[in-house]
Amino acid sequence: MDLQTRLLQHLQAITGDRNPYFAQLACLAVRSYIIQTLSQYGQVEIDEFSAKTQIPQNIVLSIPADPQKSNKLNKPTILIGAHYDSVPGSPGADDNATGVAVLLELAREFTEKPLGYPVKLIAFDLEEYGLLGSKHYAEKIFQSGEKLRLMLSLEMLGYRDKKPGSQKYPSPLLAKIYPKQADFIALIGNIPTLLDLWQIKGKIQKQNIGCAILPVWNRGISIPDTRRSDHSPFWDLGYPAVMVTDTANMRNPHYHEATDTIETLDLEFLQAVCQGLIDGLRLL
Repeated sequence: MDLQTRLLQHLQAITGDRNPYFAQLACLAVRSYIIQTLSQYGQVEIDEFSAKTQIPQNIVLSIPADPQKSNKLNKPTILIGAHYDSVPGSPGADDNATGVAVLLELAREFTEKPLGYPVKLIAFDLEEYGLLGSKHYAEKIFQSGEKLRLMLSLEMLGYRDKKPGSQKYPSPLLAKIYPKQADFIALIGNIPTLLDLWQIKGKIQKQNIGCAILPVWNRGISIPDTRRSDHSPFWDLGYPAVMVTDTANMRNPHYHEATDTIETLDLEFLQAVCQGLIDGLRLL
């Protein structure tokens, strides 16, 4: 089975209103699917935390480094996350079934061919309610003193529009610098990730899709739209972190709508993003 077919199968299992407050059974079914899939590759940790009346769960898989590539003990971890909750009334195909689908395929890839760094793959809960899952986990590892080589947040990866003028930006300056067509994937990282941004960009572009990078200062506070996903709690605690995104509502008219369905996605684009990330992460 090829990569695009596997990604589609994940999307079909995940897409659907899975809001944890208003579609609890669907949310539980998706959570079970993620746990079952990740359990094929190792022991899954359920990281529970409290939020109002819920007991939400982050789902964590740890993959050890390849001993042939890791030349020292206690190498810092590459942490890759994607949120699995959706807003009420939206099937959330792009937001964020695409991110979770890619996360599951990275689990497969890095179990079969481990990286030189240990990897943690995390499906975050309650992103749509204030990044609660990632805030909890970022604070947890910060308090433990754990170091990260890189944190990567997979946030909406499957929407592309080749029409001129289809891409919007949160500021006029960015609109002058970056492409006018919504046919690229964006990598938005803090300054410590600058070299990683360039390296991953190069591998993504080899998949024949565009890739734009945006380094941000001061935790992205001057451009609030750069903070709208699970990487920002890691920025706030000083970790090197990158958001991988198709830019959400800056291009996708189905954002947070009932029309955010699989049929609106570009699976060829999603496959290219996934393969580019695999190849890029192998450079680190």
